[in-house]
Amino acid sequence: MSHDNNNDEVEDKLYGLLAEYESPGALIEAARAVRKAGYTKFDCYSPFPVHGIDPAMGIKPTILPVITFTAGCIGLIAAFFMQTWMNNWTYPWNIAGKPLISLPMQIPIMFELTVLLAAFGTFFGMWGLNKLPQMWHPLFSSDRFLTASSRGFFLAIEAEDPKFDEDATAALLEEAGATEMETIRYKTSKAIRAIPGGIKVFMIISACLALVPFAYIAKKRASKSDKPHMHIIPNMDFQTKNKPQTASDIFDDGRASRLPVSGTVARGELKEDDHLYRGKMNGQWATKFPESIVLNAETMSRGENRFAIYCSPCHGLTGDGTGMINQRADKIGAAATGWVAPSNITQDTFAKQPHGQLFNTITHGARTMPGYSAQIKEKDRWAIVFYLRALQRSAHSTVDDVPPGAQPPR
Repeated sequence: MSHDNNNDEVEDKLYGLLAEYESPGALIEAARAVRKAGYTKFDCYSPFPVHGIDPAMGIKPTILPVITFTAGCIGLIAAFFMQTWMNNWTYPWNIAGKPLISLPMQIPIMFELTVLLAAFGTFFGMWGLNKLPQMWHPLFSSDRFLTASSRGFFLAIEAEDPKFDEDATAALLEEAGATEMETIRYKTSKAIRAIPGGIKVFMIISACLALVPFAYIAKKRASKSDKPHMHIIPNMDFQTKNKPQTASDIFDDGRASRLPVSGTVARGELKEDDHLYRGKMNGQWATKFPESIVLNAETMSRGENRFAIYCSPCHGLTGDGTGMINQRADKIGAAATGWVAPSNITQDTFAKQPHGQLFNTITHGARTMPGYSAQIKEKDRWAIVFYLRALQRSAHSTVDDVPPGAQPPR
């Protein structure tokens, strides 16, 4: 027992024996012999991974996959309950009649949080299982051990192993083919094992520098300026250009916005066919479908699909005016504030309207219903009219409309 200048108690302790071997194969044989002799607290060191060393040492599969899986499950469950809590209690906002608890909607966040926590579990689990970070180790006191990162192959047996006996263990290692052997002793002085001062300074400086971006962001958020924000990638944000409704010295009238050239039409926008594009024939509403619209099952299916997307939220899937938006309006009493209920478009009033008039209503809207010319192409609007005729006929059908062979007995 001795004391250093800082009155730090120092004790010279035996760590174990370090043996060097001439090749990876010799290291594997030595590890197999040490394990067979019953030693459990030993490790092998080499400059590169040695195939077959794990079974020779009797290393069991790591529990790191279990840690990763557990952390991922925690992320999955946490994401589900977090979104459920937010959507149902904290901020229950219903969007287009969708359920408040919707697993398809929650899957992206569940996936992201699962991956995030699994990555954290893998990273920190690996550090914990390897007892990292270690700024000091007894083997570092051996000059010979420095070659473990370049050309040396070593096996070290710790003195804490129940079967450790310095003489008997040394004989076993020598018998296993050790070319060099060294007894590793170390001092327990905290000053010897402390983190070097240079590393401490580096860590402090790095931590301070890491706070600079956050301090800069906080300063910018709390301050005001008449200058635009910093743009690392400006793209076209600050290009020289004339914005709409601004003055320009390029043109004689001083306006930046230009009117379309008189008597011209943009390419592909002429749309001369009144029947197809406006629903009229000879100035009257068309009573038949355009020749370019093929009335078959495919067109009917397309019309049903577009109707479900654009029409059913108000008019309902059957066209009777009881869509989700109308149900919501009835629930909150919107009629008192001027709410206009959607029409039942299966009624005779609409069933008797020409095809072209229905097409025009979809295009330009009616009453509080907006037009859908920007969202739905002309052919799809005709497909909706085709499907609407099927809805209207089904709403007013009788048993006589059923083919004779399929009619029930009377």
